[in-house]
Amino acid sequence: MIRETIRTDIQEILEGLGIEVAPFVVEHPADFANGDYSSNVAMVLGKKLGQNPRELADKIAAALRASSNDIIERIDVAGPGFINIYLSKRFFEQAVQDVINQGENYGLSGRLKGKRTIIEFTDPNPFKQFHIGHMMSNTIGEALCRLAEWNGADVKRMVYQGDIGLHVAKAVWGMVQNRAGFPQDDDTLEVKIRFLSNAYAFGAREYESDNRAKQEIEVTNKLLFDRSNHELLIYYEKGRQWSLEAFETIYPRLGTTFDFQVLESEVAEIGKQAVLDGVAKGVFEESQGAIVYHGEKHGLHTRVFINSQGLPVYEAKELALATVKEKMYAYDKSIVLTANEQDEYFKVILAAMNEVFPELRAKTTHISHGMLRLPSGKMSSRTGEVVAAEGLIEEVKVKVLQKIADRGFTQEEADKVAEAVAIGAIKYSILKQSPGKDIIFDFDKSLSFEGDSGPYLQYSTIRTQSIMRVAEETGIAIGQAVQPDEWEVTEVEKIVNRFPEVLANAYDELAPQQLVTYLTELSAAFNSFYANNQIVKQGDPASPYKVGIANAVHIILVNGLAALGIPVPEKM
Repeated sequence: MIRETIRTDIQEILEGLGIEVAPFVVEHPADFANGDYSSNVAMVLGKKLGQNPRELADKIAAALRASSNDIIERIDVAGPGFINIYLSKRFFEQAVQDVINQGENYGLSGRLKGKRTIIEFTDPNPFKQFHIGHMMSNTIGEALCRLAEWNGADVKRMVYQGDIGLHVAKAVWGMVQNRAGFPQDDDTLEVKIRFLSNAYAFGAREYESDNRAKQEIEVTNKLLFDRSNHELLIYYEKGRQWSLEAFETIYPRLGTTFDFQVLESEVAEIGKQAVLDGVAKGVFEESQGAIVYHGEKHGLHTRVFINSQGLPVYEAKELALATVKEKMYAYDKSIVLTANEQDEYFKVILAAMNEVFPELRAKTTHISHGMLRLPSGKMSSRTGEVVAAEGLIEEVKVKVLQKIADRGFTQEEADKVAEAVAIGAIKYSILKQSPGKDIIFDFDKSLSFEGDSGPYLQYSTIRTQSIMRVAEETGIAIGQAVQPDEWEVTEVEKIVNRFPEVLANAYDELAPQQLVTYLTELSAAFNSFYANNQIVKQGDPASPYKVGIANAVHIILVNGLAALGIPVPEKM
């Protein structure tokens, strides 16, 4: 990447001047008028060395000019000492040609080749509905997986599902109380999931409001953990089966295939033993019949790992999960994505892990996401007011079908377009902001074909494809990008060049929103270019190059949307 070439050149110049290198940035100025790249190196080092930053910038710029080749047009020093670098016309011409030549591989990097990464995300709990919060986790997690893969890492996707614990006991107890309405084997999966969701909501409400029900649910929890009650296990096995089947119908719609699925029941005993071993080492302590971790020594809070009934709780199972991941896939990096409601919980988990399994803690990164809300407010599985993920998708699809009703699609075509546009609209709304922020899904803005939305990027992709099809029909080659002599470099070309850098930064900073912003800016620049230029025009010597730009933009949009997990319909 040219940015790294510039950085290396500056470092070599500093070494030649006998100056010790300190961290500095090479970045794109906000205004194209200030160059294609700018560096603050002179201001960083000037302050450190007690030199005038402007004078130091002049020295560095002069040395850069002396060593520069035909990819740099000029180098200026501006303001208090910014070094602004302007790339040449031929550089941008070659950049467009490189995109065309590499096609579907443009942006792929081998910089993380051989690095093994496991990313845990989505994590829906059996016996509870797959809601819009799970879809938010899935969208961000899948994007991170794909960004890691585009950067060359070997990636495994993992989903961890809580099939044991108090929430399961609430659902099973609710199933027993409402057994008169228990679904038949030949009932639809939708009927079974509705029964299960209602049973959980009922159990959760009664647990909070009725002491007798609370005691029965706690007994149910222990009996399920021990697997000692045959009748309860029948309800349990049925409910878990229905839930897992339902999840498997949703993942393909979201573009995810998990390599590993781990159930909480599979790690419970491992977690319990890990905590007991930790007691012997002084990591955990007994307290009022339970075993706890005192996080106060790290500025955190105390959490229970084994409760007073002798059962391992979520915290103990999290410790076990880290070891299970290591056995399944000897990873270099483990990323765990959860809702930000679990931030404080995970701080304690990681502190305890650092004492029990320090080598695994060193390889583990926890990131969190905010809540996805509808304008009506926050969803709540406890009260039964769940906004199901599939329900939201279907609601968006209905609105898309209304928008495209007059476009001459067959019913099958319309359904395919509506599915892709709905998924794209929802995913874009989630990914356009940093993962930690809450999001209110705005139906109108999210479905706009003009502006800051998934459908806008999808439509721009299809537009560039259409331009190339017309060019081929007109006899204009789409695989060559040669600038006419009088050509003036456009904003589109300047943005095209940045795609590999954005892919690298978006993964390094675990920030898929950077790629969303980039693709939106690229689309806006191209659509402005399209509005002000007749791209396909026989006899126009500039037309082949303009078609080449459209081709490059199309390739980047296809690759970029693939890296985000956003589908592109064949037409819109």
